[in-house]
Amino acid sequence: MPDPKPLASEAVMQRMQQMLEARGLGHVTAGPIDDQPTPDEPGHPEYHRRQRVGIALKRWKTATPYRYQDATASHPQVIAWAERAVEDPRTAGILFLTGPFGTGKTHEAYGALRRVAEAGPDRFELVALTAPDMYALMRPGGSEKGPEYEVKRLMRMPLLLVDDLGTEKISEFTEEATYRLLNERYNECRPLIITSNLPVDSRDRDGVKRGTDLHDQLGARITSRLAQTTTVVAIGGNDRRLGAA
Repeated sequence: MPDPKPLASEAVMQRMQQMLEARGLGHVTAGPIDDQPTPDEPGHPEYHRRQRVGIALKRWKTATPYRYQDATASHPQVIAWAERAVEDPRTAGILFLTGPFGTGKTHEAYGALRRVAEAGPDRFELVALTAPDMYALMRPGGSEKGPEYEVKRLMRMPLLLVDDLGTEKISEFTEEATYRLLNERYNECRPLIITSNLPVDSRDRDGVKRGTDLHDQLGARITSRLAQTTTVVAIGGNDRRLGAA
């Protein structure tokens, strides 16, 4: 016995055709239906990229101090590092920003992280903190979850900014903690931004030391790691803080 549903459907279509013919539209054929999502609709790549951008920028804003909420990267090398961090984080390496106090190193660092967020990466997680705060977390009693938890968290965080490295007094603890952190990120090729008032190496072209550098402050094991995968950017100029006073 034939299925009555197709017959009923066919009868409806015949009636519709007769109505169209009565209005002189009998020979109109339906055009293709565009059912592809627009950039403003779920399913379109641009829609989902915008969603990722929104989430990433909220996380960036949460991790960024109020003073640097308008930070944007302007130095060509800093921008280039951020673009590498977006395209393939494992090739970005370490971005080391060095220069005198108040020249905009921290501003550039947060600007680089903002640029990464604005690209809408699939994953955007970061920790940004000063070196003294980092060491405080790593010390016994510095964190409710314990120093080992904090060390491993900073080792594995997809993006990490350590501001003002080298300002703390050198000790066996700080050297060992810094080495563990940098060595793990170096081995796993995780992006890292460091700012410091100290140069990586203060020797001039003749090999004569011209002041304290990170080699003196942190030790040879750490600076040798820095040298291999680091983009060193010297930020010069006058102290912006004095100009704003």
